[in-house]
Amino acid sequence: MLLTGLAGFFLSAQAWSDDARTQPPADHPIGRFGIVGDGKADDTDALQKAVDANEGLVRLPKGVYRVTRPIVIDLNKVGYTSICGDGVARIIMAGPGPAMKFVGTHFKSADPQDFAPEVWDRQRMPLVDAVAIDGAHPEAVGIEAIGTMELTLTRLHIRGVLHGIHLVANNRNVILSDCHIYENCGIGVFYDEVNLHQSNILGCHISYNRGGGIVSRGGNVRNIHVTGCDLESNMSPQTPPTANVLIDCTGSTYGTGEVAITGCTIQHNSNSPDSANIRILGRSKPAPGLELVREGHVTIAGNVLSDVKVNVHLQDCRGVVLTGNTFWMGYTHNLLVEDCSNIVLGPNNFDRNPRYNYGNCLEARNSLVVRHSEDCTLSGLHITNVWQEPAGLLVESCKRMNITGCTILDCDNSGLSLKDVTDSRVSDCLIRDDHAGAGSTPLAVTGGKGNMVVNNLLGAAPRIEENAAHASGNVHP
Repeated sequence: MLLTGLAGFFLSAQAWSDDARTQPPADHPIGRFGIVGDGKADDTDALQKAVDANEGLVRLPKGVYRVTRPIVIDLNKVGYTSICGDGVARIIMAGPGPAMKFVGTHFKSADPQDFAPEVWDRQRMPLVDAVAIDGAHPEAVGIEAIGTMELTLTRLHIRGVLHGIHLVANNRNVILSDCHIYENCGIGVFYDEVNLHQSNILGCHISYNRGGGIVSRGGNVRNIHVTGCDLESNMSPQTPPTANVLIDCTGSTYGTGEVAITGCTIQHNSNSPDSANIRILGRSKPAPGLELVREGHVTIAGNVLSDVKVNVHLQDCRGVVLTGNTFWMGYTHNLLVEDCSNIVLGPNNFDRNPRYNYGNCLEARNSLVVRHSEDCTLSGLHITNVWQEPAGLLVESCKRMNITGCTILDCDNSGLSLKDVTDSRVSDCLIRDDHAGAGSTPLAVTGGKGNMVVNNLLGAAPRIEENAAHASGNVHP
């Protein structure tokens, strides 16, 4: 489906010939392999020879290197390998598959006792640094890795391919840093049914990849750390719904969990169907003896999120913490939590940025909805200007929810609404609407039982159905 409409999308190798060298100098270490580097000649065989020469370091001088099939780095065969372009070497992938394919033999965990001697002796830490990869074929891929230990990818430019980084089968301890993965028709960084624990994505720009920015689908993935990145508009109106960060555990025996997303700017675009900045679908296949498995244990902290249908969407998750984030322009929801447990929502700012109060930006509703969930804590939320929704914060068909110390201001219809909620507590919140002519209800409790609503400061009288909650100490005009 991602290949739909790709005609004309991938880049033309001819476009890069103007700045290409005619040939590496004869005294350059790779000159003897017959590499041309003019963007026109097929350098596939020559580059493969350079890799297979077992010299370890393949340093590419300034030039454009056109290849038509993958350059395979068989680590057990060629030994430690580093490919470096010093920021001036560009590879054009003019055929299907990855421009570079790293193949190792490690298909176990990162436990020291699981390593065969050849992994440390010949394969550890394959490195690609300061190379540009551009696609000139609709099925071109940037870099693919299988069976590697300590794959390290730094200072890369990858554009015009299907997937930027494709991680398959089994890998361990991957680091991706200081990279630009931009305008690809598939996924920026793709954990594709992979068994991969310990991966770090640091300081990268991952933007305008139509199939998603960072996507983990199926497999057995743990310990993804995404820090200090700009993730922008990794979706399009012509592709199926996706997200800037998408974790999809459905259909997997193990799924993806134990993830940290911190200090990132994550945004755009609201025009794509069901777009999201962070979407986690945590329902994996139950292990023997378990009726339900919700993957999760995710920390989302210190990010700036805006301009999509749903800023954060959690479905069938467990143990997710959101704190210290800034949200705005959630065209449907700033936050949507469905069928989850053990979710902790700490201090976050859910606002409407006045800089964007014009045009279609005014269509953003910005609501928060938590439904069919249990055992969650919502504390210190700051929610303002939710429009055209039943409530600023709607909690529906939930149980054992603890909602404390929240500020909910100037929202349409209701500030906080509990609907069919049981055994839950609302306390010490400030809820009011001071818009001119406002007639909203600050706090409404309908249905449910066993709830406590105490010690809140409200802008008007609450609406609490009989037998739905014990109410006391609430202050209102």
